[in-house]
Amino acid sequence: MRTKVTKERRRIGRPPAGARAGEKVKDYPQLSIRLPGDVKAKLQALSLIASRPQWRIITEAIECYLRERTDAERRMVDDLAGRSRARLARSRRASES
Repeated sequence: MRTKVTKERRRIGRPPAGARAGEKVKDYPQLSIRLPGDVKAKLQALSLIASRPQWRIITEAIECYLRERTDAERRMVDDLAGRSRARLARSRRASES
């Protein structure tokens, strides 16, 4: 008689692929932008070569750009982004109630 080996059941579908553990990309706010054709083509090529989604490449590019800014500029960006996140959280709570 063989003993059954119990395996941990995997969930069906793709795992969450957000920027942080447990986050889902579908829950992120959406942004629609217009790009020149050559820039869009480069973004698509980078995505294919790096095997990474376009949103991750754009996120990394923004982080890289911010690293090149002065400390004062980064603090201002952090302050403004913090205000924006707080407004977004308040509007989410209001819509849930």
